[in-house]
Amino acid sequence: MLDTARHPPQPQGVPPNPLADEFVETLRLAVPMMLTQLGQIAMITTDLALIGRLGESAVAAAALAHTVYFVSFTFGLGLMAAVSPLAAQAFGAGDVRRIRRALRVGLWVAFLISLPMMASPLYGEHILIGLGQAPHSAALAQRYLNGLAWGIAPALGFIALRSMMSAVNRPQAPLWITLAALPVNAALVYVLIHGLFGLPELGLFGAGLATTLVNLGTFVATLAIAGLRKPFADYRLLAHLWRIDWPLLRQLLAIGAPISFSLLLEYGLFSSAALLMGLISTTALAAHQIALQVTAVLFMVPLGIGMAATVRVGHAFGRNDAAAVKRSGLVAALLGIVLVSALTVAIILGRYQLGRLFFGGSEASAATVELTATLLVVGASFFIADGLQTIVGGALRGINDTRMTLVFAAIGYWCVAFPIAWVLAFNAGLGAVGVWIGFSVGTFVYAGLLILRFRMLTRKLAG
Repeated sequence: MLDTARHPPQPQGVPPNPLADEFVETLRLAVPMMLTQLGQIAMITTDLALIGRLGESAVAAAALAHTVYFVSFTFGLGLMAAVSPLAAQAFGAGDVRRIRRALRVGLWVAFLISLPMMASPLYGEHILIGLGQAPHSAALAQRYLNGLAWGIAPALGFIALRSMMSAVNRPQAPLWITLAALPVNAALVYVLIHGLFGLPELGLFGAGLATTLVNLGTFVATLAIAGLRKPFADYRLLAHLWRIDWPLLRQLLAIGAPISFSLLLEYGLFSSAALLMGLISTTALAAHQIALQVTAVLFMVPLGIGMAATVRVGHAFGRNDAAAVKRSGLVAALLGIVLVSALTVAIILGRYQLGRLFFGGSEASAATVELTATLLVVGASFFIADGLQTIVGGALRGINDTRMTLVFAAIGYWCVAFPIAWVLAFNAGLGAVGVWIGFSVGTFVYAGLLILRFRMLTRKLAG
């Protein structure tokens, strides 16, 4: 029997409130998803902090390694994101078999694409030298990548499992596994870097290997829960796992590939931003990186809501409830605006403290702190627009609409954001501030196009 989300009974005489119920259900899904994403960022931050003990050259090499790794990993991430709408729609329709099939094709795709994806990290040194990086830094980065590359398959498999669990209203297990992995990851990175307990001192390779082992551990733990614990055991999720479901696999690729390319367009824009900042000044580059890191942490809130929107819209779409599709998207967007706006106000109020947290209070860093604070103010509109595009994009995934999202990403990021950023930064003389204004305008255009697309599709569904 299909397990469904339980709603508290309405008191007698009190009419049901669909909007309030949707708000509660969206928040119930979104909070564990947000915390899981924050846990993932905490692990990366811990790795960098421990690598920092090896010196500045090691930190720089790790940054280069992450650039190579995440370009490859982002493509797989988009494909795994397609598991969520497929499983959510099956859950909404009460189709247990299709939930099982969605997870199965997700795991198969994770395995199949991880093999070619490993080529980029394993040849990272050649790629970095080809991009003009110093041979010494490229060689150090390769050591890290040699340990990191082998964790791609289990990391993608964990995302597929997490997407399925969220789709059936059970996002808590991946959260607890991620929280348990945090101290294990920190200890393992430290032990393998420095060679404690009789183990060889592996340095950067040890840091990468530790991440791979943790990825493998989280995947195995989540797979065990999916196979053995209720309600997942009732779905027989691991039955016939060796069979490749070609029709559904093609559907997953059709939904997931545009998501992957949209993410790559976004990643490419922010990578180009660092290059633009480097052309302006070292101060601009440093301030930009810190402001972007604050944005990355803030982004976990709308990202969690966007994932929840995919599930809630997918449930409604699966049971052919057009009114609920529109309501789910609307509630998620409103919830995101409220939360992101509140966090944005907090960041603006604490902008100088955030800058000093990273740079200290020396006179040499005063200009960088000042510019960081300015960028955080300019970025206020960008935070809200970025949150909106993430949430509405998640809602569109719930109805399998991802191709136009790719077109809109190209328009918003590369036809609007980048040209405006370039003109304002270099022709109008606004420097780093001009880059962030350009990004804000482009992201608002992208978010606006997504909102119009969602409204059009929900009207069509209702008609």
